[in-house]
Amino acid sequence: TPSGGLFVVPSDSAKRGILRRPPMIARLSGTVAASRPDEVVVDVGGVGYRVHIPLSTFYKVVNASGVVSLHVHTHVREDAIQLFGFWTDEERTAFQRLIAVSGIGPRIALAVLSGIGVDDTERAVREGARSVPERIPGIGRKTAERVLLELRDRPTTRRGRGAGAPSASTAAILSAAVAGPDADAVSALVHLGYSD
Repeated sequence: TPSGGLFVVPSDSAKRGILRRPPMIARLSGTVAASRPDEVVVDVGGVGYRVHIPLSTFYKVVNASGVVSLHVHTHVREDAIQLFGFWTDEERTAFQRLIAVSGIGPRIALAVLSGIGVDDTERAVREGARSVPERIPGIGRKTAERVLLELRDRPTTRRGRGAGAPSASTAAILSAAVAGPDADAVSALVHLGYSD
């Protein structure tokens, strides 16, 4: 510069306002200092991290002894940095897929994982069972349709697992969602773990 100061040429990413950084916190291991059904405080070397969790993770955390490890999604907003923790990487991936859907924020994504779970959510996507995500408060008909459509377009990265049996309530909804004379056969196959 004319004044002799340092002149920095911004990168193409900076010019477009894109920051390409890995997540700030991807995993936490420590002892549980406090827990509620929707959050846990993990003490890591004397620092307590408040982590929002689904019910499935809460049940695992309260029954664990000693050091626990959570897979973490760091959610950065203009006014806050929030941590969302999951017992398995599979749950974290499902959460990240959900928040990528237009109109689904972290709170609703956690509610989906708490109320339906990963397997039943994926089964609802495969079967197009709109009534399954509609059970979650905050998800209406249009949002449920968008969730099913957008998740169907984003294939899951799960490998090497069987589909698992649906919960009783989800199985009933899936059976009702399949129309026609083959409904009983489809329901039986779904209960046995078969998919498309």
